[in-house]
Amino acid sequence: MSGVMKRMGMIFRAKANKALDRAEDPRETLDYSYQKQLELLQKVRRGVADVATSRKRLELQLNQLQSQSSKLEDQGRKALALGREDLAREALSRRAALQQQVTDLETQHSTLQGEEEKLTLAAQRLQAKVDAFRTRKETIKATYTAAQAQTRIGEAFSGISEEMGDVGLAIQRAEDKTAQLQARAGAIDELLASGALDDQSGMHKDDLQAELDRLSGGTDVELELQRMKAELSGGTSEQQAIEGGTSQQQSQQQPQDTPRFDKQ
Repeated sequence: MSGVMKRMGMIFRAKANKALDRAEDPRETLDYSYQKQLELLQKVRRGVADVATSRKRLELQLNQLQSQSSKLEDQGRKALALGREDLAREALSRRAALQQQVTDLETQHSTLQGEEEKLTLAAQRLQAKVDAFRTRKETIKATYTAAQAQTRIGEAFSGISEEMGDVGLAIQRAEDKTAQLQARAGAIDELLASGALDDQSGMHKDDLQAELDRLSGGTDVELELQRMKAELSGGTSEQQAIEGGTSQQQSQQQPQDTPRFDKQ
């Protein structure tokens, strides 16, 4: 059972991988990667801006503390000039505490400044990489688009594309049906001509009957033509023809009616 489940899982992963590969568009993947790099670059820039803001805030605090330290120093001098050594000592004590804060802030400021420089350098390097990737991306996209168009044109010319394949199959089916109908019509004509099939409509005639009809039709035409000629020539011609025919008949019969005398 475990082997069957593993096999099913492998088949599912293989089919899913094939479907994803068929659905994947390299141009979309490149655009997505470029978008992610831009987002990362934006985060780095925000980090640089945040560090610079913190550094600027420390600088403002340092300026304030240094101003207070200078003010306490002046107050200590004035108190000492007036003979108030206790006030001068207090002013100097406060100034010493401020100086410790100033030292701590200067250390933090130096650290932030170093981080800011590192982030700025990283942002510059990342910007250069993003620019190079964008140029490479556009080149790959243009090459892929050109190759895809060239492939489609080649498939269209060769007739192996899906669209042209459907058209080719439709044309092939139409030609096959046309050839089948032509063959069937030719076979029926041959069977009717040979008399193997009866023409129920009475419209079809074989070759012998057609020849007889043609000869009969030609004879009728000749007879009709002779009759019309006779009508046009008038009764005289007809009478002469009749008399001529009678005389010829009598001349043919006369030798038979004449008695013979044999010589003694």
